[in-house]
Amino acid sequence: MKKKLLIIGFVWPEPKSSAAGSRMMQLISFFQSQEYQITFASACAKSDNAFDLASIGVDKITIELNHSSFDDFILKLNPDITLFDRFMTEEQYGWRVTEHCPDALKILDTEDLHFLRRARQQAFKANVEVTPDALFNDTTKREIASIYRCDLSLIISSAEMNLLQNMFKLDSALLFYLPFLVEPISEAKKEELPTFEERQHFISIGNFIHEPNYNALLYLKDTIWKGIRAQLPNAQLHNYGSYASQKVNQLHNEKEGFLIKGFAEDVNEVMQQSRVLLASIRFGAGLKGKLFDAMQNGTPFVSTLVGVEGIVDDAKQAFVCDASNDFIQHSVKLYGETSIWRQQQRLGFEILEQQFSKSHFENEFKKRLLVLIADLKAHRQQNFTGQLLQHHTLQSTKYMSKWIEAKNS
Repeated sequence: MKKKLLIIGFVWPEPKSSAAGSRMMQLISFFQSQEYQITFASACAKSDNAFDLASIGVDKITIELNHSSFDDFILKLNPDITLFDRFMTEEQYGWRVTEHCPDALKILDTEDLHFLRRARQQAFKANVEVTPDALFNDTTKREIASIYRCDLSLIISSAEMNLLQNMFKLDSALLFYLPFLVEPISEAKKEELPTFEERQHFISIGNFIHEPNYNALLYLKDTIWKGIRAQLPNAQLHNYGSYASQKVNQLHNEKEGFLIKGFAEDVNEVMQQSRVLLASIRFGAGLKGKLFDAMQNGTPFVSTLVGVEGIVDDAKQAFVCDASNDFIQHSVKLYGETSIWRQQQRLGFEILEQQFSKSHFENEFKKRLLVLIADLKAHRQQNFTGQLLQHHTLQSTKYMSKWIEAKNS
């Protein structure tokens, strides 16, 4: 009999729209390789960009917030593992899982640390540095409480692992570093990629409703692109992304070579056509999927320290800079000099091969799961803080949810 995995999604996965969607599909692929029967449940409305999970044998269930129908659903399903997509989902459904399926292993996929992203965004808007005090906010307390309530939390960035362990003193037994899982790129595949001479123009890409991406787009438009265009008058910047609003489309300007291209049906195709990726991200967290797409397609990039966090340890070895003038000069140099371009392309391949091996991380994750499943009771006894938080959550969140349900009935 197959083991059962329930994934409770904050949204339905959209791998062509966001890094979060790609991440979720990687997790689904891993659990299918371990012969789990997967059910994906979400209260979110489906979009046209959502992946057809049924096409790969994943059961899809629409659930409701603050509704006892979920209790009947999970009792009948009785999963071996429940995976929460982001801490907000664990807050909503975690107590119900604990109450009705207490023996189910509970995993939290953080996607990125929301409290870190929020603190950086607020500091950016206030034009101040992110201080340690700024990280001790209400979102931090909620997210770390969720980590404690779960048996294991998946952390996508090595920088975020260090933050949780060093600043917040979380036990490593509760955390597992699981970055993007990248298939190896063969030498034959590398040879087939378009050369420097066969490519042209710059590219940016990212879901436009994601605030860090929209801010980066405005930064490109208002500051970076003008400086690049002054030195490369025939170059164009092709900006791809899903959910382009009217305010995004209004940035389109053919005279300036600043083109809003909208949704990219095939990210590999548009990456391979482009010579340089511009990722001018000024706040955010986690790993940036656009940089992985670029490296896998042999497209060198220029980015910021926040952009390469968890990817490039030594900023000197890549075209990484925060000052706008440096960003412009790096972009022009990378676009125009063949030898440097090829050097950066090779660096991208090396980063993927040395730091993000799919087989390595999947093997480690498999071993960690087997240990947890075999000795879950002892693992939970060692996490007394989690037991405390679970107890109080069952008393507070549970009855708040029941009050909402009664109010709505």
